[in-house]
Amino acid sequence: MNEKLKKALDECKSAVFFGGAGVSTESGIPDFRSVDGLYNQKYKYPPETILSHTFFMRNTKEFYDFYREKMICTYAKPNRAHIALAELEKAGKLKAIVTQNIDGLHQAAGSKVVYELHGSVHRNYCMKCHKFYGLEAITESKGIPECTCGGIIKPDVVLYEEGLDEDTIENAVTAIATCDLLIIGGTSLNVYPAAGFLRYFRGNKIVLINKSETSFDSKADIIIRDPIGQAFADES
Repeated sequence: MNEKLKKALDECKSAVFFGGAGVSTESGIPDFRSVDGLYNQKYKYPPETILSHTFFMRNTKEFYDFYREKMICTYAKPNRAHIALAELEKAGKLKAIVTQNIDGLHQAAGSKVVYELHGSVHRNYCMKCHKFYGLEAITESKGIPECTCGGIIKPDVVLYEEGLDEDTIENAVTAIATCDLLIIGGTSLNVYPAAGFLRYFRGNKIVLINKSETSFDSKADIIIRDPIGQAFADES
């Protein structure tokens, strides 16, 4: 583990991790805004358009064609960062993870307290009867997935034009506001309202782990430019 990060963790009583797409890129999941990210690839429609509520309602089949191909990564496994964070929680040092990711890799690594600001691909529900379905309802169907009642199954992910879940917001803000160490990793901090939650932090120290500069750099006490898996890696 990076020495500065380790020292900050040793000195704190409770830590919260706030993460974005960069946490999962080392697991093979593409991010959105890097040179090779989804937003810089060419599609019939811009990804921001396809991943909007309006597009989902008007072009549901095309939404699912993109969603199955680009948003679901069943091959991905937790990387060193996911595993280290789960171990820190188990040790009683990390009290929560606040993530912008929808891949479920934190839970797969063993983390229990995970606030998923943008939902999860592993949860899906019928828009008509509200019955819940697992990921297989999407991956094992073709075209538009349908419930047994005939309704359309929608991923429990936050699309553009949709609001965040109020309970998740409250839990995330409370966790950030009451910890004394905030670790920010793998995020450009350009997505709002999620990035705005950081203003609630009242603790002692902020560690920022990101390969490129962010708008939050000036507020960080420690900046680490290593890949996030390397920053958290066990030295052994």
